[in-house]
Amino acid sequence: MSWIGRRYDTGEWVRITAENGVIQAISPARPADEAQADETWLSPGWIDLQVNGFAGFDLNGDVTTEHDVAEVTRALFRHGVTTYCPTVITGSFARMNQACRAIHKACENNKLIADAIAGIHVEGPYLSAEDGPRGAHDKVYIRDPDTAEFAAWQHSAGGRIVLCTVAPERKGTELFIKQVIASGGVKVSIGHTMANTEQLRAAVESGATLSTHLGNGAHPVMARHPNYIWDQLAEDGLVAMFIADGHHLSASVLKSMIRAKRDRFILVSDTVRFGGMPPGRYRSMIGQEVELLTNGRLQTAADPRILAGSAQALDHGIETAIRLAGISLREAIDAVTSRPAEAMGWPSLGKLAVGARANLTLFAMDSSGSIQVQQTIVGGEPVWSKGRPQLQAENGRQP
Repeated sequence: MSWIGRRYDTGEWVRITAENGVIQAISPARPADEAQADETWLSPGWIDLQVNGFAGFDLNGDVTTEHDVAEVTRALFRHGVTTYCPTVITGSFARMNQACRAIHKACENNKLIADAIAGIHVEGPYLSAEDGPRGAHDKVYIRDPDTAEFAAWQHSAGGRIVLCTVAPERKGTELFIKQVIASGGVKVSIGHTMANTEQLRAAVESGATLSTHLGNGAHPVMARHPNYIWDQLAEDGLVAMFIADGHHLSASVLKSMIRAKRDRFILVSDTVRFGGMPPGRYRSMIGQEVELLTNGRLQTAADPRILAGSAQALDHGIETAIRLAGISLREAIDAVTSRPAEAMGWPSLGKLAVGARANLTLFAMDSSGSIQVQQTIVGGEPVWSKGRPQLQAENGRQP
């Protein structure tokens, strides 16, 4: 199969040909219908390292099912995401273990889901118990790192856990980071922390390489300097993940943070199950009522000042980062393709090159900066096309 579009990084018209899931050729091309093709940009498939749920399906409910995983995967295809990390957050050992097992089984039982899920992100429970840094994670289940517990989750996940978020100030974190990395295939990220400068430096020296949604999961008021946000921004050994939904980070903060981490930042959605749903009031998993506004802000109904999670997919984050931070299309797309692939050590993903995996996202961008995904390709096969929502079923690869 082949696709024609303008490369997001150079603007050149190219034809990309794929076979057996791999890009076989990239050649110059001019579209037959220039008026229509002028709207088509072509990039590697978008990668989201943090997805808690989407489109009404929760990966962190009391019970996570294979159906939940399949529906989240299907919904993300509509937004240009070809690769993602389902994120299992703080909870009891049993609940987290069950979620890991369900995600693994979904991958084992459906090749398309396995192709889309690069691995599991375990966010917690080894996080700060302090109000603010803890975020929405349940304080009851916050605890110190436990290598044996993590190994049990990894066993249930079939070895699919690839990313773990920890707070460096927890007892035993340095040894935990070293042991988890030594076990193979796992990256460690710093998040939901109030660690001091020395603790953060020790975590980096132990092998931590990323910051989880930097600027969020933090005290609303803190010392102007030093503090754990400045320390992570200044640490060249850390690649920062940002939620660019226009609500988690204000325009000036996002712009300043991206400037500090230029070439070392990644965009993530961090969506919860309310993402992609119509505006309105909903009952959340923890029993509180939340309100999803028309502008995509998800807040608690009791106190509109408090965010109840992210409700925007990665395509929105790309266009918001361009608009608020003033970065180029290329920089924004790099932040969801080549940079996450490099940070996670996935050499076949995130690039337009012969021999790379044929994961592609074709999209249009209008004069207002709004992005419309036109086609999503996974392993050289279309899994979603604008105007053809049942394409997965037609291809026999329905999640």
